[in-house]
Amino acid sequence: MPARLFMSSGDMNADRRFDYARDLQVQGDLVAAADLFEQATDLAPGFATAWFVLGEVREQLGDTAAAIAAFRRAQASDPGDRNGAGLRLMRLGADDLSAMPATYVTALFNQYAPKFDAALVDTLGYRGPAVLLGAVRAACAATDRAMLFPRAIDLGCGTGLAAGAFAACTGAIIGIDLSSRMIERAHATGLYAELEVAEIVEGLCRRSDSSVELVIAADVLIYLHDLAPVLREATRVLVPDGLLAFTAETHDGDGVALGAGLRYAQSEDHLRGLIAAAGLALIHLEHVSSRTERGAAAPGLVAVAIKRRL
Repeated sequence: MPARLFMSSGDMNADRRFDYARDLQVQGDLVAAADLFEQATDLAPGFATAWFVLGEVREQLGDTAAAIAAFRRAQASDPGDRNGAGLRLMRLGADDLSAMPATYVTALFNQYAPKFDAALVDTLGYRGPAVLLGAVRAACAATDRAMLFPRAIDLGCGTGLAAGAFAACTGAIIGIDLSSRMIERAHATGLYAELEVAEIVEGLCRRSDSSVELVIAADVLIYLHDLAPVLREATRVLVPDGLLAFTAETHDGDGVALGAGLRYAQSEDHLRGLIAAAGLALIHLEHVSSRTERGAAAPGLVAVAIKRRL
């Protein structure tokens, strides 16, 4: 994914120094790059992108304290934190884990939308929709139910990859995504009965009780720190015996962690507890990776849960 969103300082000289510094960073001359980024921030103290990239370079140089200081200046210079400096501070242990800013996620995926499918599938070997479909098929076989869902919701629908995988077994599919540009591309597929630009919990809150037979979430929960609200709302909108299927990234520790890819990973025990607390019964869980990360499979799992009858 794009590492940063460039936002001009409004000062031509500062922007020019930033460009020179980026060239040096790409060439591997980090010390010289840091010096030029610092010059850019001296010229334009509110230059959020320069502060952010300076933080990256300082981190690469092993100066954690200076990196934290730069990321804090980047965060303060852009209240929406569109580059995700807050996430870098969490990764460096400077701040407690918390939710990603909606402005960061929106900017990230709006920027990523034009090349999303090619980058995700071709570069990262993304197979989330196929993994999800296989898990739902296995869950249906285990519970002796037909693989047919008249109404479904696709959370974080993106460009429509998951809807394409589930098209043969679903009727009307509703897609919800925070990125308007992703929604535009999803609309072009013709796979959705309805599409909504919204944060997924807010989108679910606007749906009626017991209104769908299936809720899917392919690689979207990895952008949520607290899964309890989305699991609770998914349970509410499902009919009794309806299914929730999702992929997640996982780790060997406890609770929630922020991975090197700036995505949240959930421990299996933590997920099991959240699923039960939401009024769902887990019927399928498999450890399987849905993408590669730096040439290796990212640790992940796929889960299918059923809404308990009262």
